[in-house]
Amino acid sequence: MVSTEIRVRYAETDAMGIAHHTAYLVWFEVGRTEYTRAMGLPYRQVEQSGTRLVVVEVSCRYHQPARYDEVLVVQTTVRVLTRATVTFAYEVRRQDDQTLLVEGSTVHAATDSGGHVKRIPEVVAASLTGTGRKTKG
Repeated sequence: MVSTEIRVRYAETDAMGIAHHTAYLVWFEVGRTEYTRAMGLPYRQVEQSGTRLVVVEVSCRYHQPARYDEVLVVQTTVRVLTRATVTFAYEVRRQDDQTLLVEGSTVHAATDSGGHVKRIPEVVAASLTGTGRKTKG
């Protein structure tokens, strides 16, 4: 699991100072980017290798609101890795009291630069799991 700190910006909130529901998807992306970097394979290198990880599904369950200027922690991990997909799981918590605000996931299909589904390269799979390839399917 990789933890990433986020501070809720004013532009991400509504008139009541509550983070808009779409901000969480951006925060998931930040968490995912930091996850791949922490695992030794920045996403830029994944793309340079000819692989794109295209979002094909998003799930998000809201428990509590985040508010302007709060510091949040996005905890990111790989839940499932198959031959051609990877599922990232996220928890967003308020830093000061660890209250769970949102939990979610994104499913990504590996494609080539032309958008055709392909197998996830071994080096990418090994980096995503941190311990070598763990596959399902």
